[in-house]
Amino acid sequence: MADTKTKKTPKAADGLRGVPTDTALRLLREMLLYRRFEEKAEEAYAIGKIGGFCHLHIGQEAAAAGTILALDEGDYVISAYREHTQALARGMEPSVIMAELFGRATGCSGGKGGSMHLFDVERRFMGGHGIVGAQVPLASGLGWKIRYREENDVVLCFMGDAAVNQGAFHEALNMSAVWKLPVIYVVENNEYGMGTAFSRVSATEIHERSCAYGIPSSIVDGQDVLATYDAFRTLIDEVRGGGGPRYVDLRTYRFKGHSMSDPVSGTYRSKEEVDGKVKEADPIRLLRDELMEAGLLDQESLEAMDAEAKKQALEAFEFADESPLPDEGELYTHVYAELGHGRIFMDGRERPGGGA
Repeated sequence: MADTKTKKTPKAADGLRGVPTDTALRLLREMLLYRRFEEKAEEAYAIGKIGGFCHLHIGQEAAAAGTILALDEGDYVISAYREHTQALARGMEPSVIMAELFGRATGCSGGKGGSMHLFDVERRFMGGHGIVGAQVPLASGLGWKIRYREENDVVLCFMGDAAVNQGAFHEALNMSAVWKLPVIYVVENNEYGMGTAFSRVSATEIHERSCAYGIPSSIVDGQDVLATYDAFRTLIDEVRGGGGPRYVDLRTYRFKGHSMSDPVSGTYRSKEEVDGKVKEADPIRLLRDELMEAGLLDQESLEAMDAEAKKQALEAFEFADESPLPDEGELYTHVYAELGHGRIFMDGRERPGGGA
């Protein structure tokens, strides 16, 4: 197992740490959009416009921008349920994402998927999965399809900390290693699986979890978007070049609760810890300061970027709020069981005396 920690390199003459200036500015612009979109979603949830589950990515924006923007258009992205910003990074329109959160017919899944099931096949964004770890074997399946058809694409598979304790995770990594599939498995390590510190549920570190399968592992600072972007450009090139699967412990931190139903800090971490991370490890603030220090960004340009991000978030909110609900007939479309046959047949109700 190759365990490689990312390190800052000296500033390049054109750009920052080997990342071109226009790309660095784009990364900042993208992260501002993600932050403003999520804040608007949080507001919409608080006033009852969004129902059900809603998991915000605030604080983890660099983990979306620094990874997905390094991909080619034909590459695949598949994720868990904290995926709003990843969908934005893949180029999905803020309006159709917000409409899906609102449960409206104009949403990317027709209003029937909600926050956890964003999907766009044209952009090869394959969800949005609500079951912990369920997307990991699906990513391996996508990798197998690429290899079987002799294509040149790469799969980026995101998961949270808790997914690495699921059996499907280990089966998928084993088969990916055997078949040398073009998949990068990315654990967004924000230190907590829902309401429990990862250290309380595991005897080994996250970055060690791929060593049993011989898959090279990397540790990347997921709050440093330039380091993340640089690391993933290298990893993607390696995988596309036939190097087989890769595994990344992407160290990040969420500034909000696990979902909208949780307090910001929760009962499993202190308010002081969260406040300290917000102050010291905000990925937007870190990149802003570095760009300004290098003379590549001024206050006026920053405010213009932020104003545009707020405008896009507001327009997405208004589009969603004005969109119609799905037709009642949609309740019975995309259902793969006939009416009356949805229950489990092993319950014995067909047997004499088994009940109705």
